[in-house]
Amino acid sequence: MTEFLKKEGKFTYAEAGEGRALIVLHGLMGALSNFDETFKYFSKKGYKVLIPELPLYTLPLIKTNVKNLASYLHDFIEHKELKDAVLLGNSLGGHIALYYTKHYPKDVGALVLTGSSGLYEKSMGDSYPKRGNYEYIETKAQEVFYDPKIATKELVDDIYGIVNDRVKALKTLSIAKSAIRHNMAKDLPNMSQPTCLIWGKQDGVTPPEVAHDFHKLLPDSDLFWIDKCGHAAMMETPEEFNTILEGWLSKRNI
Repeated sequence: MTEFLKKEGKFTYAEAGEGRALIVLHGLMGALSNFDETFKYFSKKGYKVLIPELPLYTLPLIKTNVKNLASYLHDFIEHKELKDAVLLGNSLGGHIALYYTKHYPKDVGALVLTGSSGLYEKSMGDSYPKRGNYEYIETKAQEVFYDPKIATKELVDDIYGIVNDRVKALKTLSIAKSAIRHNMAKDLPNMSQPTCLIWGKQDGVTPPEVAHDFHKLLPDSDLFWIDKCGHAAMMETPEEFNTILEGWLSKRNI
């Protein structure tokens, strides 16, 4: 994906394709590469796919929260002059998409949520972060997926580096606490955008009941399940994820 990276002012992002804007929002421990297959697939299907690098560790600590990450997204959308965008978010990225939609509903034509926070999610645990304990971090990373092998050494090393960096660890906790404060349950019934929910049946971070609650609270949502899949369907089962999403976009004429 590095060949698609652009840097303009404060924004670093990947961009490919032409057509309606599909803005992809990564999670708290996520990276742009988590959506590699989705990025490549939909950029060839009539969409301009953009993945902004969220400033999780560059905002001042006091501003490291869901509200300011959504504000950054607003600045990015204004900078790129995007209209009627489709927001696709995993985990924290889904939460940012929801918070953004609450405040800038006219910017958003549709939502796609996969393993989204915003209602409830299990954190890394009460003892997180256990700085210096590589085995603990490795186990927690593996638990995110149905197939633990998806948690490669490179991925575990990245997370290990974050939790052993004092400032990054503090900002990670700040965002996690912010996500709990910004519960979206009361806001969801007011979001009329068509919404696609794609959920792993074995998601242990945002379990299946979370998907059911999103489906009940959002006025115009469709819920799809992927079996033998955990918290990050676009990484673990990219072909099935892309097929479901493409079918939904086509059916909804989005």
